[in-house]
Amino acid sequence: MIRKAAFAGSFYPSDAQDLRAALGRLLQPSAAKAPAKAIIAPHAGYYYSGQVAAATYSSVVLPRRYILLCPNHTGVGAPISIQSAGRWETPLGTVKIDKEVADLVRKHCLVVQESPQAHSKEHAIEVHLPFLQQLLSGGFRFVPISVGTVRLESLMELGRGLAAAIRECADPVLLVASSDMNHFEDAESTRRKDAQAIDCIRRLDSRKLFETVHRCQISMCGYGTAIAVIEASRAQGATRAELVSYSHSGEVNGELSSVVGYAGVVIH
Repeated sequence: MIRKAAFAGSFYPSDAQDLRAALGRLLQPSAAKAPAKAIIAPHAGYYYSGQVAAATYSSVVLPRRYILLCPNHTGVGAPISIQSAGRWETPLGTVKIDKEVADLVRKHCLVVQESPQAHSKEHAIEVHLPFLQQLLSGGFRFVPISVGTVRLESLMELGRGLAAAIRECADPVLLVASSDMNHFEDAESTRRKDAQAIDCIRRLDSRKLFETVHRCQISMCGYGTAIAVIEASRAQGATRAELVSYSHSGEVNGELSSVVGYAGVVIH
């Protein structure tokens, strides 16, 4: 089964040559790179968040296997949905789902359900794949997981299960949490709220992130994915998280009364 590209031409260029040129302008292949357990990167259109996502991917040593988690913007499918087989298409070609890692995730994460339909019209993983296709010319495999639940214990259970799955895998696996930050408030409010959420992430404090997002009404769409990868990273011995890049949409279009925040974080 091939999942066709649903957002080429809107979130990123639909022509392969134009897409490679755009990625070439955004990515920094000569940047210093460090090993990582996970990254958190945005999923808006490349015009808005591409620089932040590119800086994040450019800053880490990239393996050949990935688990990509995204929020469920559409409400379709199971609360935590996985697709365990098939390929995803972008203008740069198709990427194979890592069935071996997917089977390990399903073995260790009982909160995960097979639900490919959750991914059919969801943009938040698709926009990440071309960055990896550009950087990894030899190819890679990935597992897509859509997170629709807001139950803290389910998110933490997911994180612990992901860590167990990765420990059982013979090769390195990088976790990617796809998330934008605060939405549609003025630039000053968004920066303030995003700083509160980022402080929790840098401390690797998933419970505090959950509490802060709800208490401060931070509309971070992928906070659930961030909680899961924080828990998974801590279970693998992670000790720190680094903010690589931060921006908001107003810095691109000049509209400061209603912006969306974008953060790139690496967990070591």
